[in-house]
Amino acid sequence: MIRGSNAVLDVIGTLARLGLAAVWLISGSIKIMDPGQTFLAVRAYDVLPDGMVHPVALALPLLELVLGVFLLAGLGTRIAAVLSGIVLLLLIAAITQSWARGLTIDCGCFGGGGQVAAGQTRYPQEIARDVGFLVLASWLVVRPRTRVAFDGWLRSGRVEQVEDEKELERT
Repeated sequence: MIRGSNAVLDVIGTLARLGLAAVWLISGSIKIMDPGQTFLAVRAYDVLPDGMVHPVALALPLLELVLGVFLLAGLGTRIAAVLSGIVLLLLIAAITQSWARGLTIDCGCFGGGGQVAAGQTRYPQEIARDVGFLVLASWLVVRPRTRVAFDGWLRSGRVEQVEDEKELERT
């Protein structure tokens, strides 16, 4: 692959990383500012035992914020992307099962959530949006190299260290 195409792929990866970071940071911030509504949103899916609703409602925004920070910094990009993909697949499955069961809820992905009036659901749009986010995460799993990232800085530091060690061995 020629050098110019690598630069383009790095820019695409950077946009994917920053876009996914923004998603998690916005979503997590909104949820953490209104834990009561987040609790209602998680409970509305009607898939968790009552004892698990509160811990999940507390943990989800924190997980989203952590993923957002790691992606924003470009630190552990591939791992953050894998975890993002898992979370997104779980969210897509939760929305899909709600739709299949005929529940009338808002996903609560960006605040709100819980019961809505019949005909007010937006399941296809919510699933399509999350599939789009899943594409961003998948890109970063396959090609985590991005610009302005701690991963690159750490990688270049290791490369220089290995080159220095090889030079020392030769002398």
